[in-house]
Order: sequence, then structure tokens, then C-alpha cells
Amino acid sequence: MARHQRCHQWKKFGLVQVKPLKHHMVPFKDEEHGGGDGDEESRAFLLVVPPSSSYGYYYNNNNNNNNNKRTKLQLLTLLFIWWRTICCDISSHRSDICVMKGDVRTSSASSSVFLYSSKTTTHGFFNYVSSKVEEVNGDVEVELQHEKIKPYTRKWETSVMNTIDELDLVSKTENAAINHHCDVNHDVPAVFFSTGGYTGNVYHEFNDGILPLYITSQHLNKKVVFVILEYHNWWILKYGDILSRLSDYPVIDFSGDKRTHCFPEAIVGLRIHDELTMDSSLMSGNKSIVDFRNVLDRAYWPRINGLIQDEEREAKERQREKLSLSPSSEIIEEVQEEDQLIKKPKLVVLSRNGSRAITNEDLMVKMAEKIGFRIQVVRPDQTTELAKIYRALNSSDVLVGVHGAAMTHFLFMKPGSVFIQVIPLGTDWAAETYYGEPSRKLGLNYISYPILPTESSLYDKYDTSDPVLRDPESVNRKGWQYTKSIYLDGQNVRLNLRRFRKRLVRAYDHSINRNRHLHLRSQ
Repeated sequence: MARHQRCHQWKKFGLVQVKPLKHHMVPFKDEEHGGGDGDEESRAFLLVVPPSSSYGYYYNNNNNNNNNKRTKLQLLTLLFIWWRTICCDISSHRSDICVMKGDVRTSSASSSVFLYSSKTTTHGFFNYVSSKVEEVNGDVEVELQHEKIKPYTRKWETSVMNTIDELDLVSKTENAAINHHCDVNHDVPAVFFSTGGYTGNVYHEFNDGILPLYITSQHLNKKVVFVILEYHNWWILKYGDILSRLSDYPVIDFSGDKRTHCFPEAIVGLRIHDELTMDSSLMSGNKSIVDFRNVLDRAYWPRINGLIQDEEREAKERQREKLSLSPSSEIIEEVQEEDQLIKKPKLVVLSRNGSRAITNEDLMVKMAEKIGFRIQVVRPDQTTELAKIYRALNSSDVLVGVHGAAMTHFLFMKPGSVFIQVIPLGTDWAAETYYGEPSRKLGLNYISYPILPTESSLYDKYDTSDPVLRDPESVNRKGWQYTKSIYLDGQNVRLNLRRFRKRLVRAYDHSINRNRHLHLRSQ
């Protein structure tokens, strides 16, 4: 990526700083900080992006600078600097993000997005003395700026980033637009991102894609077009309900749609804060992970209501059949039993097949029923409709599951519910980082259950003195392949039911008290 016009957060002011490159930009003269002849910080261009801007940065109102009012006025006068330029923030170790504002046009054939602008801007703030000049169809075109970006949120992970398609972001003089006609004109911004990489794993689909998409676009209030690199029809079908809550417009397949799409603005890349969560202090309106969950709620309820209506219709048909065959007294007893069952706290078990399965799951379920839970066992796979999983977990009081990608579905639970994560040997750090801490931020009552060596199938494979059982962290330090082959792919769990029962009783008591409190509040 070119060195000029990289945007970085400037902690001093809570703003975005655009560092100038010699001969490309005229320094901002700030007499308060030594004028334009001092060090690089005093010479830096300052870029303010207000809350309404699609870039997603906003002024820090908690700034205690004594000259706050004056600084705001000075900075706001420089807003026009950004217009018709490519501004890239490469400060995050997780992702790069670029913003193009002005006459933006796509070119899927060359994997490029072009921005057409005049060579100089108002008052001569931009001074491009060294630009690439080329001749196209007899016309001279001047390339003002050229950036390269891979719009995927695992920037630090070289192996997967090597598989991501790269985009060329090119700023040219406005006369070059004559040779690049618009086929489709849009009057709202575009957000470009990739659904390549680890897409196919539900954790990565939410953590690397859906949640960052919300973070990046929510402030646009659905007035945005999503342009996808490495487009997958199945991904669109799977997440269509959510996408419809983030955008009012059809998604564009960047590579498959050869037409030139023209936008007034483009955001290339997605902003990501942390694992399965967001930092409210970085969001306009202080949006939080609970707000994201509310979007999921609105996305899935239309489909859930349809499922409920279908089930109610089927239930009425079954009841009519029973009435024609059984005495009415038996029907009344069955209805009373169903009413009692509904009043019990609901526990959902996310069951695994293959590795990290609970081999005595059936006994655990029976024990939970004796404690007082009504149980629903869910076995999600790649084809399971997300609305059905959402319905199961949204109506649950407790979730039990073994560490793995399926634990991402804790996002479907209501704040205040209980999440019990069974943690196999060697997965403590990942279980806490990817699911434990994020679930607490959502407002769940998180209960971890790190298994003992005797509860692992590895206990039958290794000597009790082996580091695999005695010191899993030393094994993990050898590298990811050791962790994956031994602890993720090569391990099942047989719960110590007496030990695990304590977690279930704790979850049951919490659920009873919570439901009683909610009932009293509704009176």
C-alpha cells in the first residue's frame, strides 16, 4: 500500500490523522503547535469525520483540551481535504480500510475501483507533482493515487490473506472518466468486502464477516450497497435475513457482475474490534453487541413466526385426530402436562458429532431432566437453517455445549441467560477468548467447565505423566498443528456427571429466580 494519505487514529484528539508525504500535500500550518516548519506531528494534516460520515469515525466529545473549541473549528475547515481522495487506515493489526469519496466506479475485469477527481483541489491543498501518466484511446490520463487492499479482517494471518482477492484502488483525473462509462448509477455508498478466507466456519462467518459488516455499515441506516468479492450463493441464502436488515439494496457480486457500478462513496474493507463483540466507544451512538443482537432478532422473527404458525396448525390437526379417537379427559390431562412442561426452565444442548463430542450426553440429558429442566437437543450442521437455531436459543434459559465454532450461537441467546461451555483439555485460552469473555459482554451468565484429564478420551491414549495430560500449554506452544491434531480433532469428552451436576443446579437456580423476577415485573 502506498505511503501517502494513510489514516491513523490520533489518540491526542480522538480523531483521524492523515500523514503527509513530501511533494504530495501542503502541511497544515498550526501556530498553536509550532506552525508548519516543526516536526512531523506539527506538520500532519488533520482529518475530522463527523458522526454522519460513512467512515465511522467521530469527534471525541470527552476531549479535555483547553483549546477544544478552537481546535474543532480549525479542523472542520479542513474537511474538504478528504473529498475526492483515497483515505486508508492501516493502523489496525486486524484489518485495513479505505474510503473513496466522489466519483467512484467499479471495474471487475481489472479488479479495480476508480475514483475520478481534479488534479488540484480548492485552495491548492493537494500538490501532486509526481503522478503516473498514461494514454488511453488517445486521451492522456493521470493516475494521482494507487492503493492496494485485501478487504478481509484477518490481516495478521498471512496464510489466509494470501488466498484473498486483492483490489486496486486508483484515483485518476476526471477527464479519464470519459473512457469509463457508468452502467448502473447508485445514489448511496458502497461497502466492499470479501467472503473468502475461513468462510464456511460459522465462527468466522460471524466474527470476520457479519459482525464487522454491522460495525462498518450500521450508521448508514440501510442506505448502502454491499459489493462482495469471492461471492458465494449459499452465503447469501444463509445470511440473507441479516443482510436485509443492514441494507435496502441487492448485493452485488463484484467478479460476476461485469457492469460498471458508480457510487458517490465507497468503503473498502471492514472494521473489526474484537472477538465476537464491539467496542461501544468506537461506535456512533455508542452501539453495543446487544444492539447487534437486536438486529438478529428483527432479522429472524418473521421466519420464526411462520414456523410457529405452521406448528400450531399441525398441532390443531393432531388434536382433532386425538379427539376422534380418545376420551376428552385424556386430552385435558395431556394439555395440563404440556403446560407444566412449558413452565420449566429450558436447557438447549448443542450436540457435536465427531471430535469433542460428549460421549455420555444421553446420561447428562437425563440428569438435567431430573433436576427440573425441559431439554432440547440441537445438532446444527452446514444445512441447518439459522432461524431455527435462533428460535431454539432465543427461547432457552441455559445453553450447554463443548468448545467449538458452534458456540458462536451464544449470540442468539437473550441477555441474562446462562451459557455453560464445556472446555476440553488444551482449549482453555481459546474457550475464554472466543466465547467466554464475549458472552459476558453480551450480558450472559457465563459458566465454564474445564474438564479433568480423566474426563478426556486422551486419558486412555497417554500416560498420566505425559505433557498432553499434565501440561497442555507446553504442547500448545509447539504450534497450531499440535493443538489441532491432539486437542481439537483427537479428543472427546466423558463428563463426570456428579461434578457437572453442580453447574447444572447453579444454572437451574439462576433460571428459576430470573424467570420469577421477570414474571413479577410483567404483573
